[in-house]
Amino acid sequence: MSWDRPGAESAAPVETETDRAPVDGADVCVIGAGPAGGIVADRLADAGREVVVLEAGPRFDPADRLARQERAIRPAYDRPAVWDSDPERDAYSSSSDRFYPLNFTRAKGVGGSTLHWQGMVMRLHEDDFDSASVRGVGSDWPIDYEDLRPYYAAAERELGVAGADDNPFAPPREEPHPMPPFPPSYSDSLFAEACEELEIAMHSVPNARNSEGYDGRSACVGYGTCEPVCPAGAKYDATVHVERAEEKGAAVIDRAPVQRLEHGPDAIDAAVYATPDGAEHRQTADAFVIACGGVETPRLLLLSDSSHYPDGLANSSGVVGKFFMEHLFAGTGGILDERTRQNHVGFLTSESHQFYDDADEEIAPFKLEFLNYGGPAALEMAPPAMALEGDDWGDDLLERLRTEYGNHVGVGALVEQLPREDSYIGLDPDRTDDRGNPVPDVHWTIGDRARRTIERANEIQREILAELGAEITWQVGPENTGPAFHHMGTTRMGDDPAESVVGPDLRTHDLENCWIASSSVFPTGGAMNPTLTIAALALKAADDVHAAL
Repeated sequence: MSWDRPGAESAAPVETETDRAPVDGADVCVIGAGPAGGIVADRLADAGREVVVLEAGPRFDPADRLARQERAIRPAYDRPAVWDSDPERDAYSSSSDRFYPLNFTRAKGVGGSTLHWQGMVMRLHEDDFDSASVRGVGSDWPIDYEDLRPYYAAAERELGVAGADDNPFAPPREEPHPMPPFPPSYSDSLFAEACEELEIAMHSVPNARNSEGYDGRSACVGYGTCEPVCPAGAKYDATVHVERAEEKGAAVIDRAPVQRLEHGPDAIDAAVYATPDGAEHRQTADAFVIACGGVETPRLLLLSDSSHYPDGLANSSGVVGKFFMEHLFAGTGGILDERTRQNHVGFLTSESHQFYDDADEEIAPFKLEFLNYGGPAALEMAPPAMALEGDDWGDDLLERLRTEYGNHVGVGALVEQLPREDSYIGLDPDRTDDRGNPVPDVHWTIGDRARRTIERANEIQREILAELGAEITWQVGPENTGPAFHHMGTTRMGDDPAESVVGPDLRTHDLENCWIASSSVFPTGGAMNPTLTIAALALKAADDVHAAL
């Protein structure tokens, strides 16, 4: 048996003769080529606007995705290596009491976070938009569910969502999902029996992956490495919209990290970006859309301070970087005395929102996730994994795999974290990146409400596993919880310019030609995966930019 890594080293960014010079006469400069930036660029290019997209990372060759999958499944590689993380370029600090592992899921490049995401796409519930009024904590959004509802429907069509109208707790819909849902897994059927006894409702999970051919992309073929790489292209990623925007005339400049935004008191004049040859360029435009995510967006604004904005661009409110939010994970798992047929489907097929709208001042909204695999990967049980002894080869290894693999079950949960001023993204005064800029410093706090909610989720998870007759072997609770890597809230949306960064139209209060399309504008995070809401807000922002030009 050989443990060489065939093909793993061949994955490399696309080397092209890209012209990285500024585009003359641009109507719109979009900063960031992830899902928000890609959708904005496509929408505006389709409307006939001259669009240029500046992306800090490289353009990856789709032909290399099998090699990247090889990295993903080999223990010799850590997860950041799959998408070529650069320790100097991606340097950061985490100076709060609780360490935040920012780089574990960062992917800089054309496609952004959707290169490695799991692909679940739920709409926020109606009460999520009115948390302060309905639940007594958090903030109200300046828009409500009905304002975003048509954009949610459009976003589901743009991403390609497979789902069913079987969730009795979901907000109202106006049309079916574009594709039928993925069928429940075998282990879902085991959970369903236990949940029926406990009167816990289960329903399908909407996924941004093709259950059938859609938009020129194939149906899912079951590689099982959705997170962090889909070799088939069945799972949506933002290269779909970036390439579509290019076909309509948009210019995309990769490896062009924006260093700062030059501006006067009321408007941005130019985005100053660096190129691999060490040069700096100025991209001018009539409008600028910042779509760099919940960490890099506030960082860019803070790096663009001036005499007009001494505390950071668009920061007359003083809240740029503040109210950093995450979704917290709670989970419980164990083993059964039977084969569960669990395998690495790579995504969830069943969940429960039954307890979501019970949220109040004491308990946050949370959703249960019925994991399609809750144990170690077979690869983790094979050489050179540290858990094996030297004699674990041949028949002994096969017997261990038969007895210890495939009988696990697990239930997860996502939990809301409230916006807090002491949870924020700042600049590290002592550490710089490869361009000499201060790196982001993540201050992450959780709060007692989230801890209580994690305990509540753990209680329900234990009840389900007990009903199954499982032996519990692991639990993620309040003390060992971790983030879902959903960065939200750092340039919050609101009506009052003294307490927010952007208005309901996603335009900054301070600058007449600057919009922000990102989860950073979320006033609260709810407990739903954020990408569908990001896409919906990006469509809304694009419409407003087009109307303003």
